[in-house]
Amino acid sequence: MRRLVLITLLVLAAAPAARASDVTRGEHLYGEYCVACHGANGAGANHGDRKGPPLRGVGALAADFYLRTGYMPLREADKQPRRTRVLLSEQEIEALVAYVASLGKGPKVPQPRPERGSLSDGQQLFTDHCAGCHQVVAEGGYLTGGIAPPLSAATSTQIAEAIRIGPYVMPRFSPSELSPHGVDSIVRYVQWAKHPDDRGGWAIGHLGPVPEGLVTWFLAASALVAVCLVIGKRQRRE
Repeated sequence: MRRLVLITLLVLAAAPAARASDVTRGEHLYGEYCVACHGANGAGANHGDRKGPPLRGVGALAADFYLRTGYMPLREADKQPRRTRVLLSEQEIEALVAYVASLGKGPKVPQPRPERGSLSDGQQLFTDHCAGCHQVVAEGGYLTGGIAPPLSAATSTQIAEAIRIGPYVMPRFSPSELSPHGVDSIVRYVQWAKHPDDRGGWAIGHLGPVPEGLVTWFLAASALVAVCLVIGKRQRRE
């Protein structure tokens, strides 16, 4: 019994030390990848082409989202962040997130539970709040001043994070605007939309009625041309 208590105490004592180690390592990584744009100690920077918002008080949420999607580190400060290959290892991301979270009190990384959400509610909420930019099937689109990316590669956590922080030109939604249940429902719908039940047959990339209509007209025109050629050959023979 004493041995069990001793082991428990050692584990509890080691946990804060591990976290402190992550923060220390994250501070070094911050100096290597982030300080040029976000300033010392996350105070922000605005000089020349280096313009980065302050990170004090953003918590673990924003850092986790931007690092795990490959949005950051950003090579060109004046360009829209785009999902790309993640440059840092899992341990480096955890350390950087720990350091940014230590700069000030802020939101934690969300833990969505899409299985608790409603698929029909999620579709309605996504249509009302998100489809104007991302399309109703989450395939992304172009808009003034930016690009709404497709959500095919987004994890449940990243969807929930984006809802709360509003990356780039995307609006952010607070818990009073979208409840946790609403977020769970949207996440459930987006995950469903990645592999919808295409009962109509050919999905054509889920781009909507315009390409479907164009394909229909193309097939119909091709068939009409073929019929005209056959009729023309028969008339020449006669």
